Amino acid sequence: MEGEGNERKFLLSFSSEEPYDRGWCVEILDHSPGCVDLTRLNDIGVLLFNHKRDEVLGKINRAWIDGGRGYAEVEFDTDADAETIYQKVKSGTLKGVSVGYRIGAIEEVMPGKNSTDGRFIGPCDIARKWEPFEISIVSIPADPTVGVGRDYDPEETRKHAPSLRERQLQINLNKLF
Repeated sequence: MEGEGNERKFLLSFSSEEPYDRGWCVEILDHSPGCVDLTRLNDIGVLLFNHKRDEVLGKINRAWIDGGRGYAEVEFDTDADAETIYQKVKSGTLKGVSVGYRIGAIEEVMPGKNSTDGRFIGPCDIARKWEPFEISIVSIPADPTVGVGRDYDPEETRKHAPSLRERQLQINLNKLF
């Protein structure tokens, strides 16, 4: 959602609890209270293109967690490189978003077992403590449930999205065949 006037701001979602198959494990980023440290992202976080450290598009004005998702207000710079990507986001050509992060603590859940909080079924690795470093506008996102144009409406998101349990069960079924 673009800001009013000549502002170059967008609200976007940058993370969720959507299970992601990394090949060697199914990873889940826990968004429960106390799991995500947004300090660095809010203090010095930047908006990148495809996680490239040398392709800074702008800044993160603020980031927060709500309803099992990470949200941010980002603002594009006005230089030529940022302008190209800004126009693609503004037109709707680029909608994908990804987050660069570091995991501090993982809970490994064995196949068929429940996580300690009972929300997930293994096999999976749950990032119980993690810290986002940057948000990227990306061509091909790992998590298709986040991005630009994913308006901030946690009730609407929960109403239409399959439950975490249903998604995890489908991933587990897919691994069996």
